[in-house]
Amino acid sequence: MEFRHLGRSGLMISEIAYGNWITHGSQVEEEAAAACVRAALDVGITTFDTADAYAGTRAEEVLGRALKGERREGLEVLTKVFWPTGPGPNDRSLSRKHIMESINGSLRRLQLDYVDVYQAHRYDYSTPLEETMSAFADIVHGGKALYIGVSEWTASEIRAGWEMAQDLKIQLVSNQPQYSMLWRVIETEVVPVSEELGLGQVVFSPIAQGVLTGKYEPGKQPPAGSRATDDKSGADFISRWLSDEVLGTVQQLKPLAEQAGLSMAQLAVAWVLQNPNVSAAIVGASRPEQVYDNAKASGVKLDADLLKAIDEIVGSIAERDPAKTASPSRRP
Repeated sequence: MEFRHLGRSGLMISEIAYGNWITHGSQVEEEAAAACVRAALDVGITTFDTADAYAGTRAEEVLGRALKGERREGLEVLTKVFWPTGPGPNDRSLSRKHIMESINGSLRRLQLDYVDVYQAHRYDYSTPLEETMSAFADIVHGGKALYIGVSEWTASEIRAGWEMAQDLKIQLVSNQPQYSMLWRVIETEVVPVSEELGLGQVVFSPIAQGVLTGKYEPGKQPPAGSRATDDKSGADFISRWLSDEVLGTVQQLKPLAEQAGLSMAQLAVAWVLQNPNVSAAIVGASRPEQVYDNAKASGVKLDADLLKAIDEIVGSIAERDPAKTASPSRRP
């Protein structure tokens, strides 16, 4: 496993991170989840990403139990706040009340004294940014988080948050966006601003929620047990990815992966890691074998001819509209 700095901070993270959106506490049993975490540790993954809202807070509990007993100094644990964690009107958002209560809940569920990066899971248009950043500053200064991150913020939102963080003497070091061969909206505005300000991307869905594995084929029913057959996937996943055009295009990538000696998943993860502003790619898993496979993308260098060939295949269907960067419908 190779490691990269998280933005321009001094924090090193594994370039493959393990995330438990959808899986822990919901899609897979806890024993299987723990086996995936052990597999991640076995291959040298030290960076683990979760969120308070995943599986109604259960995902943090499962991860906390799976990591219990590991050397804390050897782990980087990231979690998030914004989405609802309860029925009340203050059980959501980036208000001071919710942030201060949520960090305590996350630490309790994770069985930790602090998290390495505490992330705003979306931008909150209902709360003044000053209130949000002041609460984050108190959490950092109080030792409950070391750094601050955001997720799916636009370029202008990142700049405003970074400027406030500077005034408050805390480090805003990362953005967590969706990014893959098929979803490239961050390249136009978010990446240039992040490079300027020193943020690194910790990207989710590098395999486009399983589509870039090639397991979905045009004109065929999705494989049993796949995400497309899970009622939690939602219409957004099906309408965006499971068209014959997208699936047919993805099938054309198989010869490129074979020539490179990579699985389709490894090719997809390696592709996002070629972007120098990407600090880590988050992978999820329901089986340890998936972790072992994805981890082999670490350290892979794709040559210019291969990158050009990939662009020639997927370029016409890759989404690049920056207006979709912070869509509230996507919740990793």
